[in-house]
Amino acid sequence: MTTIRKTITLTETQNEWIKAQIDSGAYTNYSELLHDLIRKAQQETIEIETLRAALIEGERSGLSARTPQEIRMAVQRQKTFNA
Repeated sequence: MTTIRKTITLTETQNEWIKAQIDSGAYTNYSELLHDLIRKAQQETIEIETLRAALIEGERSGLSARTPQEIRMAVQRQKTFNA
């Protein structure tokens, strides 16, 4: 994988926060912290897109004929089955 060097500008507050993360031992250097933040943002984007797709699919599926109680029971059965 090719790496690309970037230069960024931070506020003093941002820089202090990054230093504190490194000083606490959570990260060993700036690059490690930034890579982790980017991975987390990428994962969050994937999760949001997955949720958005599920919501759209649910909306397109139409209304359910089941009662709220029936839906709750089905969810509970599914949770028990998956446990």
